[in-house]
Amino acid sequence: MVIWELSGTGEHRQRVALKLIGGAFIVLALYLLIQSGVALALAHHAAPSPGGIGWTAVTAAVMFALAAGKAHTGKALGNPVLTAEGRVTFIDGLLATAVLTGVLLNDLAGWWWADPVAGLVIVYYAIREAVEILRPHQ
Repeated sequence: MVIWELSGTGEHRQRVALKLIGGAFIVLALYLLIQSGVALALAHHAAPSPGGIGWTAVTAAVMFALAAGKAHTGKALGNPVLTAEGRVTFIDGLLATAVLTGVLLNDLAGWWWADPVAGLVIVYYAIREAVEILRPHQ
């Protein structure tokens, strides 16, 4: 999305890209809402593994670093699409952190429900970002 938007010019192209990014936030929120709801309703217990925990921790760190880089570059270029994409990547980092926290709480404290509840928290942030991106700015 960002590469497509950066390869051309024009306000119309930016508006289309921002709408698609806002739509991606909405799709993410719906997916997490359904997935977390099903996991809670079925009392699904995740099976933690050291490899999975390590991979998720690395993923979270990379997502936060990438989000900061996108936000900084977007701001420096005055590009709202790249800045919005930085927020998408930040939400990805939050999601990885929520998964990591949920799996650790499940593994260490037996709280099987922590991961799906953390997913519901991310739903809030995803909807908030979608509204911010899609709201007409004056």
